[in-house]
Amino acid sequence: MNQAIRRRAREVLRIEAEAVRRLAPRINASFERAVDLVAACRGRIVVTGMGKAGLIGQKISATLASTGSPSHWVHPAEATHGDLGRITKHDVLLALSNSGETEELTRLLPVIKRIGARLVAMTGNPRSALAKHSDVALDVSVRKEACTLNLAPTSSTTAMLAMGDALAVVVAERKKFREADFALLHPGGQLGRRLLLRVRDLMRTGRDHPIVRERQRIREVLLAVTRARAGCASVVDARGRLVGIFTDGDLRRHLHLGSQLLSQRVCDVMTRRPKATGPDRLVAEAQQVLREHKIDELPVVDARRRPVGLLDIQDLLKAGFV
Repeated sequence: MNQAIRRRAREVLRIEAEAVRRLAPRINASFERAVDLVAACRGRIVVTGMGKAGLIGQKISATLASTGSPSHWVHPAEATHGDLGRITKHDVLLALSNSGETEELTRLLPVIKRIGARLVAMTGNPRSALAKHSDVALDVSVRKEACTLNLAPTSSTTAMLAMGDALAVVVAERKKFREADFALLHPGGQLGRRLLLRVRDLMRTGRDHPIVRERQRIREVLLAVTRARAGCASVVDARGRLVGIFTDGDLRRHLHLGSQLLSQRVCDVMTRRPKATGPDRLVAEAQQVLREHKIDELPVVDARRRPVGLLDIQDLLKAGFV
């Protein structure tokens, strides 16, 4: 066990945690002004920065975009070679620089003013050229870097990232960004699937959903279930309304009848008044029903309780819900 390694790693974490903690008192009128500018932006939040600050800027831009504030990142050096065309007067430029004197950024300042975009600076030097020429400057200065040489961007980039998260989250709340909005922008993620996918998107229909009459014999029902490669059959009355479900469990519970079971009517061995769901319900809601009642299949019915589909636990597994 190398105690020196552990001590040093813990010290790095303490230094960086302290850098973030010291940001809290700086959430002031300048931060409010930055929120106002970003939330009111009619164009894009364009984020820029050199080196490690630029990498942090890319993450902040991604967070803004995924929480309802359209954003993209521009490399400051490339900006002077044509990429300034990505910035319009309707945009807000968020510029990151610990020193505030990064040449590639300061070179952009006069042009940004001529374009008419608003400028929010995130810098460790509130007296820098970047801070002085911005509409609002956010102070992300740190006492020291976690690096032994006090040179490599560590605490400073952590502080930038934390301040960027604070800005993105508060702006999202200001714009009343909801779970449904988040899901719309993340359709491939778990939350997106949970908030967007409806039962009708996963349910089995047609030949994959066996529907039988309540007076049919078990022999016929088993054939229908086998042809559909399903785990159950929906049972309906003379009006086509769901009155029961016949599952593998029902079959096993009546095996004591022996050969007589095949000649029984399904209404005598089925599960009556089964749990059901509607086609427009969220899959996540249907999943909760399956979980709470420890069942594997859920009939899907319309407003008149006529079966229109079947949701099987296997379908949720394939969709990544389970």
